[in-house]
Amino acid sequence: MWRRLLLVFVLAAAGCAEVGKQPKTAAEDAPVPEMQATESSEPKLKNSTLKYLANRNLKPQPTRPLNVRSRCTHKDAIGTQTRLDLLVKEAEVKTFVAQVSMKGRGTCRFDLNEFDQVEKMPQALLRHKKQSDCLVRMWEQGPKVTIAFNSCPKSCDGGAFEYLWPIMVEAKSGQCF
Repeated sequence: MWRRLLLVFVLAAAGCAEVGKQPKTAAEDAPVPEMQATESSEPKLKNSTLKYLANRNLKPQPTRPLNVRSRCTHKDAIGTQTRLDLLVKEAEVKTFVAQVSMKGRGTCRFDLNEFDQVEKMPQALLRHKKQSDCLVRMWEQGPKVTIAFNSCPKSCDGGAFEYLWPIMVEAKSGQCF
């Protein structure tokens, strides 16, 4: 019995031990050679994050005027209910009424009448007329449009704003989720 207890203790202690930093090899210390004239016009990527993204065929989202129409309701698995009436033509917000009710938390309400549109490109940006730090951003993200809310706790009952997530809209069908 004591041997088993000792074995468990030794294994637990070994699991908590830190592994020392391995010395760099000469290949890792060598500088990355700059682009040569015979290579493609794309520069070598020095940042490790960019290096891993380089071979993934990712393309930037095109910057174009936002166009979306949605009149939808959605209720998720935890009882959050979203109602949205949205019309954006050529990046100009024509209609925007959103209500998000979070079960047991409260409701957030947003109406275009309470906002001024301050930007159209690259994102449609609405700023609250009375609360200058309250912003609503709308942007295209692949086949979806995202509507995000920043610093708008006064548009919500109680502490509901702390639980408010962006509204996602499928651009073609207008379905929200």
